[in-house]
Amino acid sequence: MKKIFLLSLSILVTLSFIRAADQPVAEQKSKSGPEQPVVELKNKSAFALENGTRSPFWPIGWKPTAKISNSSTENAGAKIPSNAFIVSSITLDPRAHFAIINGKTIGEGQQFGLQLGNQLYQITVKSIQDGRVILLRRDQEIIVSLRRK
Repeated sequence: MKKIFLLSLSILVTLSFIRAADQPVAEQKSKSGPEQPVVELKNKSAFALENGTRSPFWPIGWKPTAKISNSSTENAGAKIPSNAFIVSSITLDPRAHFAIINGKTIGEGQQFGLQLGNQLYQITVKSIQDGRVILLRRDQEIIVSLRRK
C-alpha cells in the first residue's frame, strides 16, 4: 500500500512540474504576484554603416572573403577556362557518379564555389562521364578531362 501511495505522489509531483513548465512565462508571473509595469523606450538606438568602412563587429584582423555575385549582368561575359579545374579521380557507380574536382569529392547535380582572383563563381556539376566531367556556370558549359599521369 505504501508503494502505491509513494508512486502516485511522485506522479502527481512530476505532472505539476510539467504543467508549470508548459505555461507561458507571462501566466506564471501573473499568478505569482502583482503585475510589473511595462517599460516603453523613447529613443531606440540604430546603427548605419557607411560604404567602404570596416564593420566594428568584425574580429580584429579579420578580412571578408569574396562574395558570390547574384547580379545577372555582373561578370556575365567572363568565361572560365577548363584549366581552372583539376579532375583527379572519377567513380562511376551504377547508383551515383562522383568525381574529385580541385581536391573535393562532388556528385552529379551538386554546386560548389570556384574562386579566381577575388571573384567567387558558382559552378554546377552537370554530368560525370568516363574520363571527363561537364560543369555549368550560367550559360557556359565547361568540359574538364580526367588528369592522367
